[in-house]
Amino acid sequence: MATLIVVDEPRDWPLLIPSAEVVAARSYLTEARFSALRRPRVYNLCESYAYQASGYYVSLLAAARGHRPLPDVLTMQDIKSPALIRPTEELEELMQRALQDMAEERFELSVYFGHHPQPRFQRLAQALFNLFPVPLLKASFLRRPKWRLQGLRPIPVGDIPAGQREFLRGAIEQHFARRMPAPKAPAVRHELAILANPADRSPPSDPPALRRFERAAEAHGFEVEIIGPDDFGRIAEFDALFIRETTQVNHHTYRFASRARAEGLIVIDDPDSIVRCANKVYLAELMTRLGIPTPRTVIAHRNNIERVAGELGLPCVLKQPDSSFSQGVVKVQDAGELRAALRQLLERSDLVVAQEFMPTSFDWRVGVLDRRALFVCRYFMARNHWQIYKQQAGGKLTGGRWETLRVEAAPPAVVELGLRAANAIGDGFYGVDIKEIDGRHVVMEVNDNPSVERGVEDQALGDALYERVMQVFRARLEAARGGNGR
Repeated sequence: MATLIVVDEPRDWPLLIPSAEVVAARSYLTEARFSALRRPRVYNLCESYAYQASGYYVSLLAAARGHRPLPDVLTMQDIKSPALIRPTEELEELMQRALQDMAEERFELSVYFGHHPQPRFQRLAQALFNLFPVPLLKASFLRRPKWRLQGLRPIPVGDIPAGQREFLRGAIEQHFARRMPAPKAPAVRHELAILANPADRSPPSDPPALRRFERAAEAHGFEVEIIGPDDFGRIAEFDALFIRETTQVNHHTYRFASRARAEGLIVIDDPDSIVRCANKVYLAELMTRLGIPTPRTVIAHRNNIERVAGELGLPCVLKQPDSSFSQGVVKVQDAGELRAALRQLLERSDLVVAQEFMPTSFDWRVGVLDRRALFVCRYFMARNHWQIYKQQAGGKLTGGRWETLRVEAAPPAVVELGLRAANAIGDGFYGVDIKEIDGRHVVMEVNDNPSVERGVEDQALGDALYERVMQVFRARLEAARGGNGR
């Protein structure tokens, strides 16, 4: 796969990068051989990204040709807009910490492919590249009285100080090394990023499962790379994104999904699914509207606290809207506990889900992908506990035992209800939790990004489970690209 470094004047480019071809912008825009290249990576280092300038057209035509431009036109527009370069909370914190000892009122930071020569600025440089993936980027800061991000602009290659050229070479080589083709590269048709995070305390897939996803993807013609939170700026380098990290809305996983969709990638799970599944208030309203059976539910707020016990009885269960893995879910035994717990939860969210308590020895989980049932599990309650997961001292989660069934061996009513609930969300990858009491089935919640761990969810299908996931990715990519790649 070709790698092109596009500059205004190749004679101004000071480095020899053996793995890349340095090309004049005019040549890239006008010579037929570049139009015919199949999916090269195009690193646009032109001096200006102004509208309708050569640098603008390099990225615009790269996208039209099915190439991989960095930056893309969307990013070019973003860095020119003061309204769009407002820092996230994470960037704001990094900015204040990195610049706190600066004596100057103004400061400029050079970012080379997400790197900076001084270690004290490295995390800030990486965060800027993640939000604004421009290969050579100059960030301007102003202290008024806190440090503010005042502006962003590309660095002309002729302005790179001689003393930083070797550092730039290392940054480029490090960036390129992460995209070296896998041994099966000659047969590769698509590139898949799997987002996983070693810091995730309850990841949806353990390392053995991730390895099986990789193997299944490679068997279907994918080049696969496991990426992490710091790889946000590289999303456009891939054809598809598979999120295998616990998702949240106010979180980098949602930003990854949104960016991937904006870049035209096939992404599971998509941002709409994350938003819909992340909030139990939304799910309660949706299930009610569609007539999908759920436990008796009250959407609690500060003005109806006294009604909850009368409508649901005690004990009952309170759920923080964005809770997961049984955390943020509490059982209250009496009216005093109910009021105290509700007041505490309502400090974080204006609405809280309250539901009748339905004790069972296990919950059903129906795994649904692309509107088809994939697996069915029985998750038994943690020992001496009323939930599947029990939080131990230090935050560690322990769970009960499980039993996984082939779809055809599961109760048809459970599978049908799981499909109804999942299909109300979308066509992504979901885990529908269902309780069964006296032959009655009710949906507890729909989870995006459901768990797939080696020896648990794949207990019945084995490697076929991973194969089916990758079959969906491949089918969607071929449908979107007409079978010819991105």
